[in-house]
Amino acid sequence: MKNVAIIESKPSMNNYKMLFNNEFDFDKYELCSDSSVKKVLKKDIDIDIDLDAYEWVILVGSEALKQYTSYNSITSYSGVLLNDKFLPTINPAMIRFKPEAEKPWLKSKEKIINYITGNSSETLLDETKFIGIEQAEPAKDFIKAAINSPLSFVALDSETSAFYPRDGYMMGLSLTYEENSGAYISTDIIDEEVEMLLQELFSLKTVVFHNAKFDLAFFEYQFNFEFPDFEDTMLLHYVLDETPGTHGLKDLALKYTNYGDYDAELDTWKRAYCKSHGMLLRDFTYDLIPFDIIKTYAAKDTGVTFALYNKFKPLVTANSKLNKVYTDILIPGTRFLTDIQDNGVPFDAARLKFGQDIMGERIDQAVVELSEFKEVAELEEVQGAPFNPNSTVQLRKLLFDHIGLKPTGKLTGTGAHSTDAEVLGILGEKHKVPKHILEVRKSGKIKNTYLDKILPQLDRDSRLRTGFSLHTTTSGRLSSSGKLNMQQLPRNNPAVKGCIKARPGYKIVSMDLKTAEMYYAAVMSDDLELQNVFISGGDFHSTIAKKVFSLVCDIDDVKDQHPIVRQGAKAVSFGVLYGSGPAKVAESVNKEGGDMSTRQAKAVIDDYFNTFWKLKEWIDNTKAFIETNAYVYSPLGRKRRLPNVRSDNRGIQGHEVRSGLNFTIQSVSSDMNLLGAIDMHNWLRHSSSTGARDTRIFALVHDSILAEVPEYFVEEYCNKLQTFIQTDRGISIPGCPVGCDFEVGDDYSFGKFDKIYGELFSNSPYYLETV
Repeated sequence: MKNVAIIESKPSMNNYKMLFNNEFDFDKYELCSDSSVKKVLKKDIDIDIDLDAYEWVILVGSEALKQYTSYNSITSYSGVLLNDKFLPTINPAMIRFKPEAEKPWLKSKEKIINYITGNSSETLLDETKFIGIEQAEPAKDFIKAAINSPLSFVALDSETSAFYPRDGYMMGLSLTYEENSGAYISTDIIDEEVEMLLQELFSLKTVVFHNAKFDLAFFEYQFNFEFPDFEDTMLLHYVLDETPGTHGLKDLALKYTNYGDYDAELDTWKRAYCKSHGMLLRDFTYDLIPFDIIKTYAAKDTGVTFALYNKFKPLVTANSKLNKVYTDILIPGTRFLTDIQDNGVPFDAARLKFGQDIMGERIDQAVVELSEFKEVAELEEVQGAPFNPNSTVQLRKLLFDHIGLKPTGKLTGTGAHSTDAEVLGILGEKHKVPKHILEVRKSGKIKNTYLDKILPQLDRDSRLRTGFSLHTTTSGRLSSSGKLNMQQLPRNNPAVKGCIKARPGYKIVSMDLKTAEMYYAAVMSDDLELQNVFISGGDFHSTIAKKVFSLVCDIDDVKDQHPIVRQGAKAVSFGVLYGSGPAKVAESVNKEGGDMSTRQAKAVIDDYFNTFWKLKEWIDNTKAFIETNAYVYSPLGRKRRLPNVRSDNRGIQGHEVRSGLNFTIQSVSSDMNLLGAIDMHNWLRHSSSTGARDTRIFALVHDSILAEVPEYFVEEYCNKLQTFIQTDRGISIPGCPVGCDFEVGDDYSFGKFDKIYGELFSNSPYYLETV
């Protein structure tokens, strides 16, 4: 019998002897001996193995990992020694289809070979170097040692009882000033002298965080500390590898340091606590952990951060493009987002309560009207229970069996007929029931996802503090999460947007970039014909239509006289930037009420590119560069790594190329908007004007910048913001900066709430309470 066992999910063609360089002998097993099984479930497992007979067990793929350990993320634990026996790895067969898997496979392979052959260089940490401090004097001594340390930086972290400073408190702070050590200091012992020493440290050294935006918010709100110079290992890793979901401290510790799975015991403690106290894991908060339990884990947080900074910072500094993104966009962006999150989104509680009632009434009315259809009554009689419009199984039975509608052909991931909003919209043209279902779903989502959740989360000043992130998209676009996802507000429904309302004497001001992606494509492609469309002014899509199709009418008349042609031009303008073919363009036009065949769409695309041939040339060259190099840089220095262009799967390969082209355009638009907002925010902070000091930028939503501005200051604010947005940063049409559209109103719906609900609201008890 061999010393090593390899367990995979089912029989494969993997040649493990060759894959592991003939470094060791092994016995091979499969969880399921039937190779025809697509996905191995518990019922399929028929493995017969004596694990105690082996010193090492290599687990290939997530199924094997889950079967023999309490872990489930094969990407996180690939190559990590678990329970002193198990060595997980991703399935190397993935590389053929997704070349992005090659690097993690090679890294895990090297670590596995070193473990088994006894050549692992990983050293155990000295646990005594990670301490907890609960008295003021040793805390002062440790901080003084950090101040006098020879290095120019320290690592800092916070342990908090909540995700937002106003919702909880800081229990302790972690500090590391030399490798493989750290201290967790209880905030209970922070007196005036300790506070002064900490501020001296923060003023003297570069402070390195992991997710600085989170920690800055707590340190500044709870202690009023200032950080003249800070860095962020999460953002350093992001510029080195933009893959979403890979920037967590725990994952990076596993991948790049000798700390390993250092918080595994803490995680076990948390689960045991929840079980013994009948608590859901999602309701657990860190203030429930005793100091003696959390201290070592918390101290290691900054030990890891310190190690990551030493590894990532030189790599980023060595690449001038990446370093420019980090220092000129991400670090200033962190400062900016920390501030605007603290500004908060202004809500009107009375309107929120009114909206809850209105949406509730709509849902009730739609459900009542549904019950009046005979097909619904038949279904309820058959199943012996009321129809649930949120049940996809019942909905399929109703639509396709009882009503007899023909499925659209769109399927779910499991192969069932889809009943999503798009499908219900199509079926709604043939029967009234799908329309009522859509109304129930839309109203239910607005009520449950927004109105019901926002109200109890408002702070005392009636503002909602939610999150914005710089590091969760591959394109560089901002994302939003937390108490409210501002990027997913329903665009055309004023029930929610109308609740975002300025205080008396203030206005909501929204600035949108005007046709930004086409503008920057015109600049990057150096297409003078396309640039002239912007220089000439007027409606962009009408101008494109007139130029491409030689229309004889004036540009101002195109929208009325040739609406389908204009729709075609619009569909092509946006579609061709992201690789849309004739079928997709025709579909886009037809969704807007047009009537275009695939053949006609192909002719439109050909005419378009005959006119804007430099744009076509740039698109083709960018695609060719991506296919050759498997990466692309944006003009501002962001790098998009695209290893899957080397996939054997043509679909994966094509998607990767389109993603790269998409990134090249979207990242510029997003970055230019962010940089303008940062400049505006900095001007507001340092201006002596009362209007500037009272203005609050509170959100960036797609290409919009939202602010609450004193009425008397609106004009100056708009002029100043436009100046910053249109600042020439090397990506502009000479003499023709990118356009800015401003909307000003009492609320974010800009009058639509009053138009639809005004009379109802003014007669509601919620409005009367505020008068």
